[in-house]
Amino acid sequence: MNLSIIFTRIFFFILSVFFITTYMIGTSLGNVSINMFLGLVLGIVFALFLFGFDILFRRFNLRSFNIAMIGIFIGYLMGQALVLILNTILNISSETFVVAPKFIEIIKIGLFLFGLYLGTLTTLRSADELYISIPFVKFTAVAQKKKDIIIDSSILADSRIIDLATSGILDHHLIIPRFIIKELYAMAELGDEHTKAKAKKCLDTLKKFEEITTLEPRYNDTDFPEIKDQSGKLLRLARLLDANILSSDISRIESASIEGVRIINLNVLSNALKPIMQAGEQIKIKIQRYGKEPRQGIGYLDDGTMVVVNGGGDFIGETIEAQVLSVKHTASGRMIFCNAFDAEGYEEYEEEEES
Repeated sequence: MNLSIIFTRIFFFILSVFFITTYMIGTSLGNVSINMFLGLVLGIVFALFLFGFDILFRRFNLRSFNIAMIGIFIGYLMGQALVLILNTILNISSETFVVAPKFIEIIKIGLFLFGLYLGTLTTLRSADELYISIPFVKFTAVAQKKKDIIIDSSILADSRIIDLATSGILDHHLIIPRFIIKELYAMAELGDEHTKAKAKKCLDTLKKFEEITTLEPRYNDTDFPEIKDQSGKLLRLARLLDANILSSDISRIESASIEGVRIINLNVLSNALKPIMQAGEQIKIKIQRYGKEPRQGIGYLDDGTMVVVNGGGDFIGETIEAQVLSVKHTASGRMIFCNAFDAEGYEEYEEEEES
């Protein structure tokens, strides 16, 4: 929690206690001491209510708040219109129908609340289609259904991001925070050899981004000096811009879920896009080491997928042909189980079920 939020909460806590206590003392009901005590209690309770309300709407970003305010305004107009229509109908039929005033008031309140509720919900559901126009000016929704994507330093150090950027998926939606660039320049000058090499690689990736004409990355100058951790700055910026974060650092996912920010993990995306082998398909694989079972060999595809070859233990260091038996999905990725064509007298591998 930063200092500005702490200061604001303390300030409103003091204001709540002061105003409610002053009001209770000024009332002529009961003893002054009792009124002062009640004022202190009510002020503290009201301040705690404000803090709880703040925590409840912690994930409510500025854009959503503005849309909600517009929705309430439109709902207010709709409610007033329904009440005005009812008044017109009552004035026209006043001589024909006699309705109790209390009943009329209840109907008016119901119609007003109905219009307020309907207008607010309709506006919130159509937030992406909302536009307000005045002469010579048109305001349109800035954020569309496809959210912008903020990248972190771990992505810049991953060479796969260049291929992803050239695919066109990130066109016009990539945001690069300036505070990350500043940190990379500092690491390139003051870090150790490994850190300098990593920082220079990230800076080279940024230069390649600028060479992709269709990408058009945007640099964001927003910084949060009160936050020292880069992860905290990224999460705050993502909430401010209502954007997602593209990262290859799995440690960010847990903290992001608390803040209500979506993390797109490049490793998960890469695993999801790996080609799926079908049973009976033939592949060529280089056996690199022995497996756990007798005569079992282990190899790897170009994308890093592990291939378990039954009967491949006799061909360490050689490239052989194998037939796919099954594909198993695990938490760490995908595994392919095969039989080697070059092995003699082997038994087909039977995949054991996880206990």
